[in-house]
Amino acid sequence: MTVLRQRMIEDMQLRGLAIRTQEAYVLVVSQLARHYQKSPDQVDEEELRQYFLYLINDKKVSRSSQTLALCGIKFFYEHTLKQSWQALDLIRSPKEKKLPVVLSVEEVQRALSCVKKQQYRVCLSVIYACGLRLQEGIRLQVKEIDSQRRVLHIRQAKGGKERCIPLPDACLEMLRGHWSSHRNPVWLFPAMRGNSGVAGEASKPMHECGVQRALRAALRESGIHKPATVHTLRHSYATHLLEAGVNLRLIQCYLGHASPTTTAIYTHLTSTTEARSLETINRLVAGLWA
Repeated sequence: MTVLRQRMIEDMQLRGLAIRTQEAYVLVVSQLARHYQKSPDQVDEEELRQYFLYLINDKKVSRSSQTLALCGIKFFYEHTLKQSWQALDLIRSPKEKKLPVVLSVEEVQRALSCVKKQQYRVCLSVIYACGLRLQEGIRLQVKEIDSQRRVLHIRQAKGGKERCIPLPDACLEMLRGHWSSHRNPVWLFPAMRGNSGVAGEASKPMHECGVQRALRAALRESGIHKPATVHTLRHSYATHLLEAGVNLRLIQCYLGHASPTTTAIYTHLTSTTEARSLETINRLVAGLWA
């Protein structure tokens, strides 16, 4: 590891950035260095400007990729190198307003029933039943299950936040059954082969790629053609709660959103909300053409 990279990692640790954020920032800076075939501290402001034009016009990267590259490179230059360049302030990724993909309750049940391996089926079921992010699901620990209160206590979630989520009875029984198959003292979803070759002694959780592949295979087998991902289960959870009449503020707490504006997007995804709105509009205009 170079001194420069180590310095950047230490700066990110001091700022309290999450491990995955640190990895992503290091990656985008290393991509910049590879593009110019020199150390990133030797890249000047005009080269930096041309690099972002290359990402936008030639590589045509997505908005999220542009934003990630900007955040990572900006952190490196402003905090690690202590350089402030106008080119970085000029760059802005175009805003996108896309509604997330949502599965119906029947589609969720159909997809999950097609997941073959127990550890993946249980993990995906918990992710849906509790509205978890993928990393929150695979990194669940035994100590985070409060079986008496029927609550899941998520620690160190996105942004270092903690939250409590209702844990359905069926989900609790599913977790108990799965844990009894490996009895790992820490992880609910341990890596299938630990240091000694058994999941019960694994020192880390299973990898996210296996969960993602399992869901893709289940979607194909179930005949669901929506561009769904594991995160779609979280969107579906929120939408289904809203359709069932659960208060939006409660859903915000369950999801761990800092702002109600983020959660409010689900009001545009519920079929029942749309139906009620249409009924109201129909009543309002019923007499206009009488």
